[in-house]
Amino acid sequence: MSNSAPESLYAAREPIFPRRVSGKFRNLKWWIMAITLGIYYLTPWIRWDRGPNLPDQAVLMDLGGRRFYFFWIEIWPHEFYFVAGLLIMAGLGLFLFTSALGRVWCGYTCPQTVWTDLFILVERWIEGDRNARVRLWRSGWTAKKLRLRITKFAAWFLIALATGGAWVFYFADAPTLAGQLATFTAPPVAWSTILILTFCTFVFGGFMREQVCIYMCPWPRIQAAMMDPDTLTVAYRDWRGEPRGKHRKAQGSEQLGDCIDCMACVNVCPMGIDIRDGQQMECITCALCIDACDDVMAKVGKDRGLIDYLALSDQPREEAGEKPRPVWQHIFRTRTIIYTALWSLVGVGLVWALFIRSDIDVNVTPIRNPIYVTMSDGSIRNSYDMRLRNKNGDDRPFRIHAEGDPALRVSLEGTVYESVIVPANQTMTQRVYVMAPRDAAPSAGDHTDIRFWVEDLVSGERVHLDTIFNGRDDQ
Repeated sequence: MSNSAPESLYAAREPIFPRRVSGKFRNLKWWIMAITLGIYYLTPWIRWDRGPNLPDQAVLMDLGGRRFYFFWIEIWPHEFYFVAGLLIMAGLGLFLFTSALGRVWCGYTCPQTVWTDLFILVERWIEGDRNARVRLWRSGWTAKKLRLRITKFAAWFLIALATGGAWVFYFADAPTLAGQLATFTAPPVAWSTILILTFCTFVFGGFMREQVCIYMCPWPRIQAAMMDPDTLTVAYRDWRGEPRGKHRKAQGSEQLGDCIDCMACVNVCPMGIDIRDGQQMECITCALCIDACDDVMAKVGKDRGLIDYLALSDQPREEAGEKPRPVWQHIFRTRTIIYTALWSLVGVGLVWALFIRSDIDVNVTPIRNPIYVTMSDGSIRNSYDMRLRNKNGDDRPFRIHAEGDPALRVSLEGTVYESVIVPANQTMTQRVYVMAPRDAAPSAGDHTDIRFWVEDLVSGERVHLDTIFNGRDDQ
């Protein structure tokens, strides 16, 4: 019986030091990083005049006021279906782009990728490119290494702090909250949120990096269901590159493929994988290996495209010396067309719902305890709680009346008039009474259908809601 300890399944993380690379895909990633970070950090400071009594921040999630503002659009709690629709569109969009171009979201616009790129950029500025960072990692602790580490960590911390600080500005007026933070008078929830997000950004962007994508994110495991052989994704043309070899002047070199085994594609990969090993879960299709390989091919006088965006279905054609199918045939196929149609359908539905929605809204709740009240003169009275919502920026008079049996009469609690003033951008509860004379049909019957109408006397806009009036036979 063996007494040896069981083999550990844990493998310590091997640090990855991507090498700097230039090319069209790297330039595209720089632009996307600059634009997305600019949007994230600057959006809370954009002003948008909505008139009196309303915040002037263009994008604001006002949790206290239960409102979401996006430029001219204002979403109320009961309109959460807009948020649900946007989430559905985001999911369909992710399916569409993955089906057409692989994990382009992961490689270009995922926040983990964007912030990791930023952290690596800062790391390269301070410690040097790949070889210098590898030497620094393997060297012992010296004054220089300590200085570089402290400088790098300080820069990372400032980025992380700015990231956490920018997030809280989306939930409160940015200039006001910034003043409170500067004077240490901000509410505790702001400080705790900034602290948590600063810590997460610092750790995820500085230390975990590719581990977030591999172990924490579920998308690498889901993407296989979204892709097929016609999907354009980053891949290695092994039929052109194999067998590999560096000694081009040696005997038998004419049998070698185009790959000179320079490891440039591996050295620039932020995930630390070798794309020549085939499709891998870790690959985020950032295409940096394409830029690196194209640069090497240009130097050795070979055609670019040894590593490229390509579809696996084109492999037999290319191996036979034929040209691959046009890109548009890979992008516009049944699956992507269905995703596009569904995405467009949801988008059109949201736009349609946005433009037809009313500036006033009403909900009616019949009072069931008691179901009705018999008055001293024998008439029957039903009570209703009506929630009147005024989405306008000023107070509005709302007139309330009912349609149904001509004998029914409506009265409002707290006023002798048939209208009430609803404050601007608020929801008000109004008790409404509906009475029927003793000998009228609604009093003697089981129940009578009625329709409440609510009219904004300023704009003339009207909404209605159907309910019932309960008579004596409704026991």
